[in-house]
Amino acid sequence: MKEKEIECISIFDMLKIGVGPSSSHTLGPWRAARRFIKKLKDEQLFNTVESLHIDLYGSLSLTGKGHATDVAVMMGLMGADPKTCSISTIPTTVESIKAEKKLSFNGDRTLSFDPSEAIKFNREFLPFHPNGITFKATTKDTILEETFYSIGGGFVVQEERKRSEFKIHQFQCFPRPISLATDLLAFCKNENKSISQIVFENELYLRPEEEINERLKQIWDVMLDSMYTGCHTEGTLPGGLNVRRRAYDSHKKLQKGTPYTDKYEWIEAIRGTEVRFREILKWVSCFALSVNEVNASLGRVVTAPTNGSAGVIPAVMMYYMVIENHDANFDDIKKYMLVAGEIGSLFKKGATISAAMGGCQAEIGVSSAMAAGALTELMGGTPEQVLIAAEIAMEHHLGLTCDPIGGLVQIPCIERNAMGAIKAINACEMALDTDAANAKVPLDKVIETMWQTAQDMNTKYKETSEGGLAVNVGMADC
Repeated sequence: MKEKEIECISIFDMLKIGVGPSSSHTLGPWRAARRFIKKLKDEQLFNTVESLHIDLYGSLSLTGKGHATDVAVMMGLMGADPKTCSISTIPTTVESIKAEKKLSFNGDRTLSFDPSEAIKFNREFLPFHPNGITFKATTKDTILEETFYSIGGGFVVQEERKRSEFKIHQFQCFPRPISLATDLLAFCKNENKSISQIVFENELYLRPEEEINERLKQIWDVMLDSMYTGCHTEGTLPGGLNVRRRAYDSHKKLQKGTPYTDKYEWIEAIRGTEVRFREILKWVSCFALSVNEVNASLGRVVTAPTNGSAGVIPAVMMYYMVIENHDANFDDIKKYMLVAGEIGSLFKKGATISAAMGGCQAEIGVSSAMAAGALTELMGGTPEQVLIAAEIAMEHHLGLTCDPIGGLVQIPCIERNAMGAIKAINACEMALDTDAANAKVPLDKVIETMWQTAQDMNTKYKETSEGGLAVNVGMADC
């Protein structure tokens, strides 16, 4: 069993606004570069840096090109914020760096920088984690070298895990410390509260209610925007696989010409569309596909808990809003995100959310469990049924490999989001029909099993593109 991580994980750690296509291979290295700049400034070395060199290791190297890791590193070194930077200018910015062999270091000063020489892709793995990245800054008098690890979901740590010491302190002071699903359930029972209420009261320890609400609104707005954008963008995805965007065609057929002017009226237009059972499946798939097509084209999405699984949670929330409850409002979105974030944190603490550590079960499996549990609370389920739904969803993703063709987050990644969303809805329905007294498999045991499965899984099925579909169906076949 994984050594229990006694740490406080906010829902905003699990749901981050960032840039695609990968939370571990794009957002993580991007954030690591920004942390390296802070380190240089703290050491008062930033203004004396003469050259930079970056080494990518393991999975970051093996699938780094397809995941735009080198692009993320350059954007991070330029000081760009993945939450707010202009997405449309990224390609031209990167091409300019390559052509001029110069980089605007944190936007403050210009350095000579040739990406073909300064960023090295190393096949070997560092022992601490499969996603290793080392930054080296050379000055006239010294060299500063720092190694970071992108551990999934945009989380970045260093081996000494100094940040964990702070998080342990937070956890011990947390009003309701939770490391297991049984802890969460105990608080619900003892206080006669829902899971969302317990999680919300924990979040209040970290920040005021106004900030929580505002950040949740921002997260939902990005989710909604990624669905809307994906449904209204046609063509093929970048990267060389020539994957045709499907959400546009699917949406066009399903919409049936109902008029609307923006993404908010779009929700009402969908609600007004007569929907049959088969079309419900298509709508959910369309929502999920749209988000991950945006993600695959370096668009802005919300890690939920990762970029590769970003489509599941918004697709299931949209399902609730346009199919189950036409009166759904921000309070419903808030409850949904609170529950989803907490379930994700249980997997983060007890197993992993990194495909490089655990395969796709750690991404799509976890996102499906998060969505299933969150939907169950919205549908009136008890805390026990919420955890049952999460367990069912993950149980049927156990062992799912990560084998992206060409190292791109496209095949089979995009379709898997649609499958994960459908499974989440199905898991919710089964949980609502389940008497908790008769449930046989606790969520904690599934999380433990997932971690054991991750450890047993061959490395070639962990986001290295060295096995599975990535080998049997190559770029040439596409």
